[in-house]
Formats: sequence, structure tokens, C-alpha cells
Amino acid sequence: GPKMAAGSGPGARELFAEGLLQFLRPAVRQLDRHVHSVRESQVELREHIDNLATELCRINEDQKVALDLDPYVKKLLNARRRVVLVNNILQNAQERLRRLNHSVAKETVRRRAMLEAGGY
Repeated sequence: GPKMAAGSGPGARELFAEGLLQFLRPAVRQLDRHVHSVRESQVELREHIDNLATELCRINEDQKVALDLDPYVKKLLNARRRVVLVNNILQNAQERLRRLNHSVAKETVRRRAMLEAGGY
């Protein structure tokens, strides 16, 4: 007869693929939620940095303070630039996650249809 090692063949492969999809779906959704909350806190951080920079500039222009705040403003703007950079990276990651989520969902639907049709 046909030589079939245990854990191979279409049946086992389908089971493995289905298990993988079952695992991927919640994992991708959870990652998406985490990325979303990190992005929200990044937006808050950027707003805080903006407010602080504005305040420092205001104090700086008020010549009664004998203190050069330019270096601090520069540091803040640097920090803000990094925050914006991180946000861009997160946005790209989130878009990739959403595409992955979509692929996983499509593949799940396709497999269910095949199983209901009674074939592999």
C-alpha cells in the first residue's frame, strides 16, 4: 500500500494548517490592539512634548529669566522627532498586521468552504 508516515498526508497537513490559523487569529488581533494602544500613548506623549516646548519658548522670550533655554527646546524637538518616527514605524506595523489578519480570515473562509464541500 502507499507508504504514509504518521503526521503527514493531506489530512494531517489540513489539521496543522487549521490549528495554525486558530492560533494566528487571536494573536494577530491582540498584537493589533497593543500597537493601537502604544500609538495612542505616543500621540499623548507628542502633545506633552509640544506643550512643554511651547512653554519653554514662552519663558525663553520673557527676558526676565537669565537662562538660555534653547538647548532644552532643541532636546525636546529631538525627542518629538523620535516619537513621530516611532509612530510611523508602528503605523506600518499596524497596516501589515491588518493585512495579515485579512489574509488569515480569507484563508479560514476558504478552508471552511472546502471542508463543507467534502473535499480537500
